Amino acid sequence: MQKEARPSILYIGTYPPRECGIATFTRDLTKAINNRISNKISYRILAMNSNGVNTYNYPKIVSQQVSDTDMNSYIEAAKKINEDSEIKLVNVQHEFGLFGGEWGDYLLTFLELLNKPVIVNFHSVLPNPDEKLMRVVQNIAKRSTEIVVMNKKAVTILRKEYNVNTPISVIPHGIPTVKFEDQTEAKKELGYEKNLIISSFGLMSKDKGYEQVIEALPKVVEKYPNLIYLIIGETHPIVRRESGEEYRNFLIKKIKELGLEKNVKFYNKYVMLSEIIQYLKATDIYISPCVNPNQITSGTLSYAMGCGRAVISTPFLHAQDAITPDKGILVNFRDSKSFEDALFKILDNPDTKKGMELNSYHQTRNMTWPNVAYSYSKLFRKHMNLPDSNIENLPKINTSHLVKMTDNFGIIQFSIQSDPQISSGYTLDDNARAMLVCTKHYERFKEYNQLNLIKTYLNFIKYVQKEDGRIYNFVDKDLKIELDQWSEDAHGRAIWALSYLIASENIPLDFKRDAEEILLKSLNVVEGMKSPRAVAFTINGLYHYNAYKPSTESYQRITSLADHLVRLFKASSSTEWKWFEQYLTYSNSKISEALLYAHLSTNNPEYLNTAMCSLKFLVRNTFENGNFVPIGQDGWYIKGKERAYYDQQPLDVADMVQTLILAHKITKNERYKKLALNAFNWFLGKNSLNQVIYNEYTGGCHDGLGKETINLNQGAESTISYLLANLSLAELNGN
Repeated sequence: MQKEARPSILYIGTYPPRECGIATFTRDLTKAINNRISNKISYRILAMNSNGVNTYNYPKIVSQQVSDTDMNSYIEAAKKINEDSEIKLVNVQHEFGLFGGEWGDYLLTFLELLNKPVIVNFHSVLPNPDEKLMRVVQNIAKRSTEIVVMNKKAVTILRKEYNVNTPISVIPHGIPTVKFEDQTEAKKELGYEKNLIISSFGLMSKDKGYEQVIEALPKVVEKYPNLIYLIIGETHPIVRRESGEEYRNFLIKKIKELGLEKNVKFYNKYVMLSEIIQYLKATDIYISPCVNPNQITSGTLSYAMGCGRAVISTPFLHAQDAITPDKGILVNFRDSKSFEDALFKILDNPDTKKGMELNSYHQTRNMTWPNVAYSYSKLFRKHMNLPDSNIENLPKINTSHLVKMTDNFGIIQFSIQSDPQISSGYTLDDNARAMLVCTKHYERFKEYNQLNLIKTYLNFIKYVQKEDGRIYNFVDKDLKIELDQWSEDAHGRAIWALSYLIASENIPLDFKRDAEEILLKSLNVVEGMKSPRAVAFTINGLYHYNAYKPSTESYQRITSLADHLVRLFKASSSTEWKWFEQYLTYSNSKISEALLYAHLSTNNPEYLNTAMCSLKFLVRNTFENGNFVPIGQDGWYIKGKERAYYDQQPLDVADMVQTLILAHKITKNERYKKLALNAFNWFLGKNSLNQVIYNEYTGGCHDGLGKETINLNQGAESTISYLLANLSLAELNGN
């Protein structure tokens, strides 16, 4: 049976192996977007070739090629695109030098012929246009459905100087997702562990301004003789074809004249992304000495700041927009003394340098490719008339960060970025939920290593249980149990995880026997529980245990605990406040979910009615404009007061996803399925900051969403919560 054709996006631009910045951008953009929406939307590339004589060994994804100087090539390409019913959108990467004619006006004929929606990315927006340039840009804009630029300055120029009225979106230049690190390890790998490193990178051409940096170095290296200036990148192919290595030779001559042979080094090759990142991580100060004041976009500057590096730059347009005094220093064009002063200002003040590094890193998180892809996918969906949901790819389950956070004793509580912090100790909360994740994972994928993890977490739970049945929550790094406080909620979570494991058909019997022994002891203290969340977790567990091993005792416990929740609801709720308490805090939906499970166990309609009434109240107070907005832990939501919006926690998102899935299963109401998917998309960028919370590179999940930034740490609770939500979504399709 032939597969149904998917709607397709056609990207127009240069593409590797052609060596230029636009080619790299096109590759990275298409890869990032495809990661999000490839299950419903395909993509192709139309590659621009130079001068009609150059061709490249393109990958199969390049379906068409156009010679930039051949007008007929543009016309034929447009006709072919129009005839292809699968192509629903065309995205043009625009740089004036990529297209033939004066100011690239050959593109106008192509756009005039197209009958598809067109989004044009302007990589250059030049101020003070002459009449011809203004006409070309205005006509491109008129033929565009929407324009994308990479900073707000470009919007101002297009609106005020070109009188462009076409809709414009600002989406920043994408950057790779990397961990913030100091320079030590990268320097060691490159053999520069004893050096201070300043660097610049990019395809070399005479407008780079490297000579001003070199001229600034003599006095700097007198004070810092171990300083090396790395100039990374080969000469631009077009420059090399027209003038060979004239500019590089000019720089080499200047280096020799100033006696800087030991302090300036060239890395003369076309650098791959992995090499760029490695050199940037080794860099103490990144220098962007561009002499073109009108450069509106700089991928190299974006990459450097994205790696968390202090920067010194001339004030070209992008730099003016990106660099503030807390991230770097703007210097004068063609002014070596200005570079010298800036170098001393940073090198002489290590605390200032460290602050710039941290600010550069934290303030560029919205620019990572997953976040940029989210913005583009929203824009593309709009112009392809596709629904806002159900076309996103669910990220593949990746437990690598969970494994990284787990040692031989259990899962470690906190991390700094993705690095586990053993000093934070271990909690029952995390180990119980991690066991639940691994049990669900093993049920679905039958991966043997998950059994090893389950055994570790099960042993932890056994370790923290005392003779009276209580299971204690916190163990410090020296494996000492904190007995001062016993957490009802953590105890309830343990019952939930143990019961689920026992009820799983796929788990080895010896695991089940150990889990059941712990569980039966833990039930001795259930009757004294009063916390509605602890009661809810316990009901959720007992539902699974009773389904596996039905008994009057389990049935009675479920009934007793569910009746307790119903009494709380009746005592607390009013016409406008349909809830079990006078406040909404964390894991709220689990209380409603517990009554859904109680209904499944007992068929008591009161449990179902109370569950659905409270869930509708919760949905009404946590979904806004289609986005899930969990109650913020910075103040929660007290009845009669304003709700807190921040900090939003992954735990609450995962809980809501699971609750809505169960509500859909019981009621068959498709609205709950859609809400579950929308809630899950909080992890993927559909949230208050439009930032991706799940880290696809580590497999971890960031620790929360604040008013202005996300918490970049990837602790156990957040990562486990994300994995639980993702694994639970499989239930929507019956997997």
